[in-house]
This record gives sequence, C-alpha cells and structure tokens, in this order.
Amino acid sequence: MKMLSRVLAVLMGLAAAIWVYQAVDVGAVVNQDRKLPIYSVETTEKKVAISFDAAWGDERTIGILDDLDKFNVKATFFLVKFWAEKYPQDVAEIQKRGHEIGNHSATHPDMTGLTEEKIASELKETSDVIEKITGKRTTLFRPPFGAYDNHVIQTCEKEGYKVIQWSVDSLDWKDISTEQIVDRVTRNVKSGDIILFHNNAEHVDEYLPLVLKSLQDQGFQIVPVGQLIHYEKYRMDPAGKQCKI
Repeated sequence: MKMLSRVLAVLMGLAAAIWVYQAVDVGAVVNQDRKLPIYSVETTEKKVAISFDAAWGDERTIGILDDLDKFNVKATFFLVKFWAEKYPQDVAEIQKRGHEIGNHSATHPDMTGLTEEKIASELKETSDVIEKITGKRTTLFRPPFGAYDNHVIQTCEKEGYKVIQWSVDSLDWKDISTEQIVDRVTRNVKSGDIILFHNNAEHVDEYLPLVLKSLQDQGFQIVPVGQLIHYEKYRMDPAGKQCKI
C-alpha cells in the first residue's frame, strides 16, 4: 500500500507539473497576441517625456508654452481635429516654439467601437488639418479616453502611427489641488516615463512650473515623446514598456 501511495503521489505530481506548464504556455501565447500601446520606455538615460492632450479650450495654451520656454523644455501636444480647426493660431504657435504635435482623433470617440475604415478616417482627417497649418503630418497617436484594443492598435500601425499612452497621470482634469498634482507627477517618476497633462487644466499655470523645476532638479532631461520612444528593433513588455532589442 505504501508503494502504491508513493506511485500515486508521483503521478499526481507529474500531472500537476504538466498542467502548470500548459497553463503558463497558454498564457504566454495570449500575451503575445495582445497588442499594447507605448506606456513608457526602457532607457538607461535619465529622460522623461511630457505630453498635453488638447480637445477643449485654449485659454491656458500660450501660458503653457511660455512656461515650457522658461525651462527650455520641449513637449508633445496631442490635438483633436475640431480643436485644431478652432484654434489654428495655437497650432501654429506650438510648432513655431519647437514642440511636437501628435494626433488625438477627429471627433474624440471611443476608437474601440469604430471600424477600420472609420479609425483610418479619424486619423487622416486630423492629420490633414494639422498638416495644412504646420506642413507636417502626424505619426504619433493617443486614443481618446486611453481606449484601445488589438483592432485599434493594428489599424493605427497600418496607417503608420505609433500608439502612445502614459505611465504617469497627473489627473489635472479632476478637482484636486496644485500640490496634489505636483506630488503625483514628481514623487515616483522614473526614467522613460510618459507624463499626461491637459492643455486647459484649471491649475496648469500653477503646477507646471513646479513640476518642471522638480523634474530638472532631480536630474531629468524632459523631451518630446518622439525623442523618447524607439521606432525599430524593440519589444513590448506586459506592462506596455517599450524595450530595445
């Protein structure tokens, strides 16, 4: 009986090991099939990127540009088509001051509910408007609401875009104080992070100089998203970090 018990124990152990192996293997396949946008970048350099989404209002845009100039910082502005059409002078000024312009859709929809043709149209319409003002087409895209799936990412990549999310959310659109925003952004920031702000956030004229000073005091170089990410020979880890191969 003891021998039989040992044999059964060994067989059960083997069966469990096989089940675990198969489960891990299946999980790996699932992860490989899942498409991710770029949340952050693996880098040995002490760099971070600052980005602003612009969809509503322009009262604070010039102030943002002035603050960025004071700290000699270049950022990325993701623009919605209807915002660019309404404020073409701001689009031109953003480019004039040396900042990068990305695509944030034409109508600010949840892209996951759109067909491939409609996604492509959202991208093209916005890029056409921006190009008419700046002479340059867009190559970076940030999905409205941060909503994406494999279909969205594959379609954007087919259209020549890198899809960009963020790893540090300032939550500047919420009803929180300047001090809370500064703390959220600067406390745990890491090399390779992409930081999300909004161009018409209520406290942006107060928090932005404080954030820029803190990041620079910590030794970070602040660059546009396009100067942080890789364009070839990279892989995405499960958390959306872009890693050079």
